[in-house]
Amino acid sequence: MIENVSNQTAGPVEEFERERVPDRATRGLGSFLGMFAGEHVAGTELLIGPLFVIHGVTAFDLLVGLLVGNLLAVLTWTYVTAPIAVRHRFTLYFQLEKIGGRSLVKIYNLANGVLWCAVAAAMIYVSATAVAVPLQVKMPALDDWLPPGPGLAVTVFLTGLLFTYVAARGYEALSRFANVAAPWMVVMFAVFGLAALPELGIHSLADFWTAANQSIWPGHAAPGRVQFTFWHVMFFSWFGNMAWHWGMGDLSVFRYAKKSSYGFASAAGMLFGHYMAWICAGLLYAVQVSRNGADTAITPGALASGVAGWAGIALVFIAGWTTANPILYRAGLAFQSLHSKWPRFRVTVAAGVVASMLGMFPGLCSKFLEMAALYGLALCPMGAIIFVDHYFMRPFKLRDFYAERAGLTSWWPPLAAWVLALVGCVAMNIGFGTQIFFLGLPGWIMAGVFYFFMSKAAQNHVIQEVQP
Repeated sequence: MIENVSNQTAGPVEEFERERVPDRATRGLGSFLGMFAGEHVAGTELLIGPLFVIHGVTAFDLLVGLLVGNLLAVLTWTYVTAPIAVRHRFTLYFQLEKIGGRSLVKIYNLANGVLWCAVAAAMIYVSATAVAVPLQVKMPALDDWLPPGPGLAVTVFLTGLLFTYVAARGYEALSRFANVAAPWMVVMFAVFGLAALPELGIHSLADFWTAANQSIWPGHAAPGRVQFTFWHVMFFSWFGNMAWHWGMGDLSVFRYAKKSSYGFASAAGMLFGHYMAWICAGLLYAVQVSRNGADTAITPGALASGVAGWAGIALVFIAGWTTANPILYRAGLAFQSLHSKWPRFRVTVAAGVVASMLGMFPGLCSKFLEMAALYGLALCPMGAIIFVDHYFMRPFKLRDFYAERAGLTSWWPPLAAWVLALVGCVAMNIGFGTQIFFLGLPGWIMAGVFYFFMSKAAQNHVIQEVQP
């Protein structure tokens, strides 16, 4: 999911930030296969898998919905994001600056920083649940919004401070460790899923399908939860990383690709990190419930340790840490961009403290599906603006990269299109009851349409003003 910022913070993405990536610096397919496979196995997989269960998804809807949604995500990376990345070879931020000016990038980074703090909070919480198991800290029930006692709050906060300090000091060593640990984490997720099968009475493929429908994904939503269908699963698995493909966040990654067809490398992440890991996490949750029907809490540390003991605790802690660390670093950079004289160390610490405090509230993590959807919805309109600027400006005799060509630090159509698209999504949610899981694509389309027509009107107005 949103985890794929990890290698973006560690690799060559920090180079050529304000220039085109030269051909000598481009990379082969193997680099992208490894990157996506490593980036999409994180602690939050142990939140997402069980959340599908409590939202009442059926076995067919989950298995097929995940397959279709993840395939659509791969196709979006390949045919929407990668071609633009390879054509210009600019970072997302530099491309936005060319289109809307430096002011637009600052506003975008402010939104990014806030949302990254929320995502980091979930990662911190995941790792803290692993620490809580040997300490025998009281854990929250499924619908608890507040921590059940000071033990969990202190554990989460101290875990967050540890992660924050490492992020503020620099993340290179941990990022290298994350790359080494990624194959191990993929294997461990698979092993945990296989280890759960005998406890669920599964000894053959026929047993699996019976148990899948009766005890793993029986299709009954928990009280107060939205009933999920095939469409919920499909759209969430497609849009879970919407900020990175439809939203063009991975322009910064694929600008290093020799060919746009390398977008298919994202399949390595979608297959192992999303499809397999989410299914395995659901199996772990089913084991927990089968042992104690009253234990419906989603606490990743307990889920993994219940099947794999200390190995499970280690997996959950490392998976959360290796993802929280670069997210906190990126949040610090996003906030620092608002004022160049702010020291990065202090800004990162401030962001980490905020994330640690948010992570103390388990109710936020139990709503991670909605939070992930909100993340994509908030940022994806910028991808539509880039898409329209790339494909539609010149054919309609309009200027692309208008802010750069006109020498402007602020150009209003991109920002206005972003805001109006989000207002339109809110109106759809309130007026028509459209759930947040289905708003991403309409928001993206609205932003593109608004941007095109406002750019046309604004650029024609400027031309008329300068004519004698």
